[in-house]
Amino acid sequence: MLGAGLLAKRAVEAGLTVAPYVKTSLSPGSGVVTYYLQESGVVPYLQTLGFDIVGYGCMTCIGNSGPLDDSVVEAIEKNNLVCCGVLSGNRNFEGRIHPSTRANYLASPMLVIAYAIAGRVDIDFEKEPLGHADGKPVFLNDIWPTRSDIQAVESKYVIPAMFQEVYARIETGSQSWQKLSAPESTLYPWEDSSTYIKRPPFFDGMTKQLPPALPIENAFCLLLLGDSVTTDHISPAGSIARNSPAARYLAARGLTPRDFNSYGSRRGNDAVMARGTFANIRLVNKLVSSTGPRTLHVPSGEEMDIFDAAERYKSENISLIAIAGKEYGSGSSRDWAAKGPYLLGLKAVIAESFERIHRSNLVGMGLVPLQFLPGQNAETLKLTGKEKYSIIVPEDCKPLQTITVQVSDGRSFDTIVRFDTDVDISYYRHGGVLNYMVRKIASQ
Repeated sequence: MLGAGLLAKRAVEAGLTVAPYVKTSLSPGSGVVTYYLQESGVVPYLQTLGFDIVGYGCMTCIGNSGPLDDSVVEAIEKNNLVCCGVLSGNRNFEGRIHPSTRANYLASPMLVIAYAIAGRVDIDFEKEPLGHADGKPVFLNDIWPTRSDIQAVESKYVIPAMFQEVYARIETGSQSWQKLSAPESTLYPWEDSSTYIKRPPFFDGMTKQLPPALPIENAFCLLLLGDSVTTDHISPAGSIARNSPAARYLAARGLTPRDFNSYGSRRGNDAVMARGTFANIRLVNKLVSSTGPRTLHVPSGEEMDIFDAAERYKSENISLIAIAGKEYGSGSSRDWAAKGPYLLGLKAVIAESFERIHRSNLVGMGLVPLQFLPGQNAETLKLTGKEKYSIIVPEDCKPLQTITVQVSDGRSFDTIVRFDTDVDISYYRHGGVLNYMVRKIASQ
């Protein structure tokens, strides 16, 4: 970060600027970073280039760096532009930084500054200048601080006292934080009016005794997906689209679009997160021809938003499954990528392969992860996703047992149940790890 500050300083001194069409933001990992950036004197130069310190921690890489102007979004959509982002975060999935930003690249903080000045990502820094000042080209090499330059500033301004001072008051917080009133009750007093924190329904209808295992009978396929469906496709963390079910839910509670915020900020509200499940605008669901959060309500043949279809199936007492390709659930291990499908009514996911942690999270929510046999998938088995599927997990199920899936057209195919351990089976029997722990505590 000091290197980025020094690069910004030299860029400004060389007469370089950032074009107005480049969106910039800076969110350091902690207050200590702000401290040494200020003490080293580079903050004004960062601000000159548009990198004001506007937050901390997960911000840009989880879609909380703010909206784009409506005119910009309209131009992107109208011209089908592939717009790019460059960030020094930890995730670069399409649409995560902003739904309209398809291509995102990870880079060091110094290179983020450089690309912002260049205003494009296809630049060859060795051969092309970042820009021109007084009619002369300025190359990245002209303003790039050396390792010794950075270490000299670091040794002078990054000192142990900074960390001690910042973390000594970490529980005190800001004045705004101190003014917040907090209840002193043992149990959390849920507020029905809150659109951020809502009492979750995960324990609704739960019994003290272990319920009998029920088969999945005549389930419809809510989604027919391909390879590399990430947790960002399943549970987006970016901004809430104005025409989405989540937006309609918030608007019905008196909120305007400017206050919708992001899915990441509203992950304490299951009603928002369920509506945001599979809401990524880049999702490719083979049941429909369009890209985005749409699916087919098979019985009626109507195309609708995925959440609306799930609610309709639920009102019809119809169970749901999803069918996917390889690496289902890759990416960050987001718990809502399993909670959301559970809330939509999914009972099982049949995929060619699962990302390790996401498979575990599915089991933790009581869903059945089934894996196609080697060499098989929806295409080779000629599954259209419009059939009905029945699955019986036997009472004496063993880890990695072969489970037969019955198809309504009279066919069947074998899968491997991805309960990898006996503990997985216990979680499934209890309806998920949450129920398992509550029953365990209650029994004691």
